[in-house]
Amino acid sequence: MAYTNFLYHIVFGTKGRTKIINRDIRPELYRYLGGTIRKLGGIALEINGIADHVHLLVKLKPTIRFSDFLRDLKSNSSSWAKKNGIPKFAWQRRYGAFTVSESQVGVVRKYIRNQEKHHNKFDFKTEFESMLRVNGIELDDFVWQD
Repeated sequence: MAYTNFLYHIVFGTKGRTKIINRDIRPELYRYLGGTIRKLGGIALEINGIADHVHLLVKLKPTIRFSDFLRDLKSNSSSWAKKNGIPKFAWQRRYGAFTVSESQVGVVRKYIRNQEKHHNKFDFKTEFESMLRVNGIELDDFVWQD
């Protein structure tokens, strides 16, 4: 038997970083994301965001292939958004996914919950580039292309 605890902080934005996720639809979108994560075999520990991106803290089983999980999550939620009042909705192709230690779950949950507050000080681009640097990931010219 394997003992695993695969925790990921996942961040992805809307295509072109369009501010299309309005306050009215966010709770429904987040519920849908959580349900889809469950159907894909994961556990959503925290979901939040603002008009142009989302943050998720997710626990996955070792049998789940991460790239398949994220492809299905983005595809299903994009289709849902189009059917539920955002006709031109799409997620950007790129994303950030960072492993999280169990000891940091509380810190990451708090960070995700406070997205509105964080973004009073800086935009998604600044936040995402900072996350890449903190995680030792080199920035390239393609980060902001879809």
